[in-house]
Amino acid sequence: LTLVAALMNLRLLVTALAALTTLTSCGITGLYDGQRASARLQSRSGSHVTGWVIFTQVGDRVRVTGDLAGHTPGPKGFHIHEKGDCTAPDAMSAGGHFNPGNVKHGAPGEGHAGDFGNIVFDDYGSATINMMVSGVSVSKDKPNGIIGRAVLIHAQSDDLKTDPTGNAGCRVACGVID
Repeated sequence: LTLVAALMNLRLLVTALAALTTLTSCGITGLYDGQRASARLQSRSGSHVTGWVIFTQVGDRVRVTGDLAGHTPGPKGFHIHEKGDCTAPDAMSAGGHFNPGNVKHGAPGEGHAGDFGNIVFDDYGSATINMMVSGVSVSKDKPNGIIGRAVLIHAQSDDLKTDPTGNAGCRVACGVID
């Protein structure tokens, strides 16, 4: 299992680096504001979920890409949390969902700024993320900035309505955005 996990982490890293290199080598950098951040997600709460997530500022929105592995199949809650602290074994040190607007939990674009909805893990326990989100920025200095916060994967699906967490269950992977 350790060798498999190491190979998956290596694949995720190579994929992330290839994506960044391709964008730059193709001259696509002009479309971006040049602000990028990433997070390496590590297992929490006794899970085996790991992966990488990359955040790229595109105008007033953020492209979120990444690869994850080690989860059970199906949709799982995907959120930005208020604190960039993943030290607790259950990731509770990351605090609640990032919510600078002080609104109720909801679907992406309708709830907390950190409410990114669900990502779907396939039958092999892997998921690829490729989405555009609004309401956040790849910044540390803006009120909606995500640098220095944590990105989390939850054990269950986010119901997109129950405040404050969407009943997404425990926190199974956590990474600090930098």
